[in-house]
Amino acid sequence: MSMQDTFISHLVELRDRLLRAILAVLIVFLCLFPWARDLYAVLAQPLLAALPVGGQMIATDVVGVFLVPVKVALLVAFLIALPYVLYQVWGFVAPGLYSHEKRLVLPLVVASWLLFLVGMSFAYFLVFPMVFKFMASIAPQGVAWMTDIDKYLSFVLTTFIAFGITFEVPVVVIVLVRAGVITIEKLKEFRPYVIVGAFVVGAVFTPPDVISQIMLAVPLCLLFEAGLILARFGGRAPVRSDAGEEGELDKNLERTEAGHK
Repeated sequence: MSMQDTFISHLVELRDRLLRAILAVLIVFLCLFPWARDLYAVLAQPLLAALPVGGQMIATDVVGVFLVPVKVALLVAFLIALPYVLYQVWGFVAPGLYSHEKRLVLPLVVASWLLFLVGMSFAYFLVFPMVFKFMASIAPQGVAWMTDIDKYLSFVLTTFIAFGITFEVPVVVIVLVRAGVITIEKLKEFRPYVIVGAFVVGAVFTPPDVISQIMLAVPLCLLFEAGLILARFGGRAPVRSDAGEEGELDKNLERTEAGHK
């Protein structure tokens, strides 16, 4: 098989796997669509619980009452289908990886997904109730504190992404150490800068209140320490000879091409 045919076969496989991933998300979305309003109600519960008696959310856009619940259902569908999406990504890149990389990548991908969900859960169950109660308590007398449902969704997504990425810190530390980019000793030397950076990140990516900033910065610092501990147990990747690596890579490519045929 020529190089051009191999390249085309890779593109065909990439297209097929992308279509499978998109189809999986759409199937889950269609199953969730009848409950889109209920899903948004669950998402809005932390704010609704903090609003004053008689308070409610509003929609300033004509189609907002339809589009916002649909966006929430699509987000939930993507999270549910994400393991299958990652499986398709893994199936595409795995044949070109060395055996020690395969042993490392798959657990890290699964851990990244789980940690991202934990970060979102942390924001939903702990951060949102405290932040919204604080906002309700400082609202000026006579001011009706309400928000547009689209703006609320934007705020929630931003916070979810901030906390989800924050909880990926252990994975980043392990990858950097395993890849030999930096040593554990160097990372320990950077600890003061990490602490300062954590509070800067908390100030940038959270609402302008001290509570949410601390609730993002403190977990970031703790997760950095957890990454150092896990990286120490994992150590660096085993050193292999170039000839052995090249031979293994050639075998992987041969198996890939045989599969395409």
